Amino acid sequence: MSDLDQLTQSLARNLKRWRGERGFTLDALAARSGVSRGMIIQIEQARTNPSVGTTVKLADALGISIATLLDHEPGPQVRLVPPERAVRMWSTDAGSHTLLLVGTERRGPLELWAWRLMPGEGSTSDPHPGGTVELLHVTAGRLTLVVDGTPHAMPAGTSATFEANVPHTYRNDGSEVVEMTMAVAVPPAR
Repeated sequence: MSDLDQLTQSLARNLKRWRGERGFTLDALAARSGVSRGMIIQIEQARTNPSVGTTVKLADALGISIATLLDHEPGPQVRLVPPERAVRMWSTDAGSHTLLLVGTERRGPLELWAWRLMPGEGSTSDPHPGGTVELLHVTAGRLTLVVDGTPHAMPAGTSATFEANVPHTYRNDGSEVVEMTMAVAVPPAR
């Protein structure tokens, strides 16, 4: 089974499990997430590989991390994630990519990400649920962080935090590769 097949199967199994644990019908999850009922059915039956945006919307609507939605394995208090188990959520031909390094459900989902943005590339995120906070630390290059339409220059060594319930974009407007680490804290589902 390929990595993509394993990811599709994990997503199908976990989406159905977490939807059941939350007591959400297909229609309720569709309304909460903005993802169509038909798409949710296809995902739960492992018949499609949804976009990163769709996966984020579903995780947000369920009040869980993407890491949990993609591969939830209850285990010991210490969970080591070797590099080959990090989940590449998106990438471009030029070499930009994100890696979901690790996540937890304690006190609401918390995720740790490694980002790489090639010159001229970027990624835009829809608003997350109210109370979601992102923390960034740029380790190489110069990131342009755009939060609710306002750009912020972040050279290497700069850190930032912001409420992520508004549209936000990460851009590399420079000529050097941007590398950053990001943590995302989502409030627990109510």
